Amino acid sequence: MALSRRTFSALAGSTALGLALGGSGGPGAPSAYAARSVPTGPAPAPPSADGRRHTIGYDRYSLLVDGRRLVVWSGEMHPFRLPSPSLWRDVLQKMRAHGYNAVSIYVAWNYHSPAPGQYDFTGVRDLDLFLRTAAETGLYVILRPGPYINAEVDGGGFPGWLTATKGTARTDDPAYLSHVDEWLTQVNRIARRHLFTQGTGTILLYQIENEYDAHAGNPTGRAYMSHLYKKVRADGIDVPLFHNDKGRNGYWVPGSFGTGGEKGGWLYGFDGYPSPSQTPPDWGTFGPGGAKGGSSASPSTPGFVPEFGGGWFDPWGGAWFDGKGYAESRRTRDAAYERRFYLTNLANGLTLHNVYMTFGGTSWGWLPAPVVYTSYDYGAAIDEGRNVTDKIAPMHQLGHLLQRVPDFAKLDRAADVKAAGLKVYHLTNPDTGAHVYVARNDGTKAVTTDLPTDAGRVRVTVPGKDAKLLTTGLKLGKRTLRYSTAEPVLCLTAGRQDIALFSGRRDEMAELVLNCPAEPNVMRLDPEAAWVLDDDSLHVNVPLGQGGLTRVLVQKGESETPLLLLFAEDATLVRLFPYDTPSGTLLVYGPELLRHAELRGTEVHLTGDVSETTTIEVWGPRGIDALVWNGRTLPTRTTLSGSLMTTGLLPAVPEVKLPELGGWRMRTENPEAGPGFDDSGWKTADKKTSFSTTPVPEGQPVLFADDYGFHYGDVWYRGSFTDATGLQEVSLAYSTGTQGLLMAWLDGEPLGTHRMPVPDKNATVRKGSWADTAVFPVRERLRSPGRHVLSVLVRRMQHDQDGKGLDTHKVARGLTAAAFKGASPKVSWRIQGAAAPDPVRGPMNNGGLYGEREGWHLPGFRDDDWERAAFPRAARYQGVTWYRTSFRLSVPADIDASIGLILEDDPYRAYRAQIFLNGWNMGQYINNVGPQHTFVLPNGVLRTRGANTLALAVLSEFTTLSGPGRVSLTLLGRAAGGLPVTPV
Repeated sequence: MALSRRTFSALAGSTALGLALGGSGGPGAPSAYAARSVPTGPAPAPPSADGRRHTIGYDRYSLLVDGRRLVVWSGEMHPFRLPSPSLWRDVLQKMRAHGYNAVSIYVAWNYHSPAPGQYDFTGVRDLDLFLRTAAETGLYVILRPGPYINAEVDGGGFPGWLTATKGTARTDDPAYLSHVDEWLTQVNRIARRHLFTQGTGTILLYQIENEYDAHAGNPTGRAYMSHLYKKVRADGIDVPLFHNDKGRNGYWVPGSFGTGGEKGGWLYGFDGYPSPSQTPPDWGTFGPGGAKGGSSASPSTPGFVPEFGGGWFDPWGGAWFDGKGYAESRRTRDAAYERRFYLTNLANGLTLHNVYMTFGGTSWGWLPAPVVYTSYDYGAAIDEGRNVTDKIAPMHQLGHLLQRVPDFAKLDRAADVKAAGLKVYHLTNPDTGAHVYVARNDGTKAVTTDLPTDAGRVRVTVPGKDAKLLTTGLKLGKRTLRYSTAEPVLCLTAGRQDIALFSGRRDEMAELVLNCPAEPNVMRLDPEAAWVLDDDSLHVNVPLGQGGLTRVLVQKGESETPLLLLFAEDATLVRLFPYDTPSGTLLVYGPELLRHAELRGTEVHLTGDVSETTTIEVWGPRGIDALVWNGRTLPTRTTLSGSLMTTGLLPAVPEVKLPELGGWRMRTENPEAGPGFDDSGWKTADKKTSFSTTPVPEGQPVLFADDYGFHYGDVWYRGSFTDATGLQEVSLAYSTGTQGLLMAWLDGEPLGTHRMPVPDKNATVRKGSWADTAVFPVRERLRSPGRHVLSVLVRRMQHDQDGKGLDTHKVARGLTAAAFKGASPKVSWRIQGAAAPDPVRGPMNNGGLYGEREGWHLPGFRDDDWERAAFPRAARYQGVTWYRTSFRLSVPADIDASIGLILEDDPYRAYRAQIFLNGWNMGQYINNVGPQHTFVLPNGVLRTRGANTLALAVLSEFTTLSGPGRVSLTLLGRAAGGLPVTPV
């Protein structure tokens, strides 16, 4: 019986739930399968928009796609943090090549909605394009559209305009839900065109809400979650839904809220960000169990961690990492951290695993939440400049293992094993009999010990603060592994031979023992390997890393199918890429990146990247005799291992020369400070009430910027009054995000600057809203009768997030009150912020500076009459000075160069700069706070073959001399290959 697209059913008992969608007749036709009837077998083929219906089910072990077990090995990236759609494909291809089979993305409401009822999914906000690109790359998508996302973005993803609306967010308040429904309608209209179940895309899972613990278990929360669930289903989203529990509380497990009578469409997931100083936690099979034990909160669904730390964010001032920035995040959460923590997760049965972040990117413009600065590099495996780092090796090894070795999709806890100095996890596959051992060293010194295994005692060495994965009884094609001290990576069939790859750390001695009931022929294809036959076993020893890839060929014996054993250390491992084609599987060795592969008759066509000189070697179907790399046919030979190998070296990527930045022109602004400035076009600040959580001071008007439609960037106030006789002090209360700042002038004369303190690690590092009062003395000569103008510039920074569900995104931004000592003038206020949102760059690109409103940041602006300037500068000025220059780049079209901008100066100098590249606001530099000095300029925004305009809007205090100091371009990475990039 075919089931409805939107119907979930318990299939053959409650132990396995199959989400049967799309009717019958295709590979995903409904089938009644339960946990016991879904044996270990090949994983599903890589996903695509293949036009065929698919089923998505699950049991306690894993997801079941078309009746096959799928381990989800996912990485988080955010399209909105890379404002160049051409580069989305670059990052996705790097993820796929290095073992990921899924990408998880937030969709930020604030990024797409500049005003109520207005939504923009074009240009850099083209969600449809991203989803198509993911499908073309062969990655599943985990879609997370909120409505609240956190993500260290402004307001946690809530649009700025929501701060000035009625209704309590993250509850079942009808006023709030009306906005939510409108948002979800817009997102789901796009999402339902890309559902894997329908064969039109690769959306595999869909998240509602985010780390929602504020109203967990009470009627408000249950009603809210039920509303979201039913709304998403009504919009035609028929894949499994889930929520990510913040901190393993057992919140929102199946059955904890109403789903309109639907059963089986809900997964429990939890987030985890353990510190590298912690012992890796057991959040599943080996844990304490119960509602707070992680996956044990929902024993009938697979272990699911929608966010597991792949790094950590850094605040203004760099308190988390002692001012060392994201390099320190990457150092402390390195490849060894990944092995210790991720292997512990795997041992605990977590088969849906998403690493947050895998590519962090840039919180450009006014996108970042108060708790972070511009860079969102995160210490991720792929850095902000799109360079693959050393952290990719464990992801590569585990990702390809989980896709290519099906035993790991169904593991049970086995008998406890003890080994001196190590924590050992022992699991076994009930179908294949393979045994898995995770040996973890929580100490700082290497441990060498005997590990009791199913195959006998095995001598292993595990470095300090590291872990190792070992297997026994694993099938390697037609043969069986007895044990290996090197970690398995993959086993595949290419042509008429099986290929098994093992890896480890450089200079380790890998020992592998293969069961050989009949004596085989063994050929050492590289001199580093040594082997010996002993009764019914083949013993192979290889010093890893001594000669790159080491090959040993095993033929005859109990099987006519040859087995090629490959051994690699980490640096070699990440240059080995399996790739499935309709004509068979390929294994490619040599390039820095394999982007795409296909067979055209007997020709293998590959595209990818090279940085250093290298050969290229390909194993594939029999009969291939030509190799085409990036469109160029290369001379090749056939090797004894059955591969096709280039006879020469591909050259290293050429040097990329960058110009020096000069020819600067400058102009000071803030005419708003002058008493004669015409502010008649500004909004009158005369409101009496507000939906903000900040109280309106009695007897004063609402001065909060959001109430007047100014949600991002700087905001100006001009207060007119008569008679300053006796006026001694002006007190200006204001509220901002982290590192907010206020400047004041009276009749054009600077009163002074006040700024919020730098966060500290212990008390304020997570503080999102800061309030203070700036008190300025008034000089004697300004205390006169007549008309006066008090001008105030507030760098409001960003809205707080609403992680605790307390409407903290509605805390006021900008001035909140004004008071006077020695006089009581009646002030009439006007307010001005950003002009209409940039139709291309979006609402979060511009603020309210005069130069922004006049287009000084745009490449077409004429600055011929500006004053010439040279850096370093040493000026004393309160207010805003703009600097502009242009430069040309001529990077060859076949080179992918990642380029950044460096700003450096005496750290004592108190100033900050907004960086505009070709009109795009690429972030904020605060010289005396840091820690960021390098800003990534993404290709597409940056013209790597043509002219570019760079503008700096420098906001300087009067307390110190200000710069800029040294401003220069820097090369962050380069590779021969890359992708065509369309300018944005």
